Amino acid sequence: MLDKVKKLREKTNAGMMDCKTALSEAKGNIDKAVEILRKKGVSLATKKSSRAAKEGIVASYIHMNGKIGVLVEVNCETDFVARNEEFKVFVKDLTMQIAAADPTYTNKEDVPEEALKKEKDIIKEQSKDKPKAALEKIIEGKLNSFYQESCLMEQPFIKDPKVFIKDLLTSVIAKTGENIVVKRFTRYQLGEPA
Repeated sequence: MLDKVKKLREKTNAGMMDCKTALSEAKGNIDKAVEILRKKGVSLATKKSSRAAKEGIVASYIHMNGKIGVLVEVNCETDFVARNEEFKVFVKDLTMQIAAADPTYTNKEDVPEEALKKEKDIIKEQSKDKPKAALEKIIEGKLNSFYQESCLMEQPFIKDPKVFIKDLLTSVIAKTGENIVVKRFTRYQLGEPA
């Protein structure tokens, strides 16, 4: 059992007691235990989201010989976490993600209603020859694609496309035990209009 706990800790960076509990819930199955820990991370992140995040860092990233630049503000609850290496790596990964994937918004909820309506109108126009019964599914699928392109939290992580940025954030929240918020970001590309 101790070997499995060690393997689970290496895979998830979760605490010893959390790993033991997850393994006993999963009856020794490591994959199921990982899933249990991920679910607990989500519930932990949800609990923490109501707490104030007033510390943090502003980070920058310059890419392609100075042709793309990113500034991002990420907040946490304490200065201790803001100085934590794992938090800094997460923020650095975010800057690279923003430089590479060029999101417009942080979350789905940040997309203005008029932009969403415009996107739905475009999808409806593109799908006007499709059967009415399939139209709702088509709109839903294309909206999900739109969110993945334009919302940072919905994007697949550039270093591991199986992981989404929102999942990466949840895992950092679970590891640090603090609420973490991606407050804002700006991406500059040489030659683009202001």
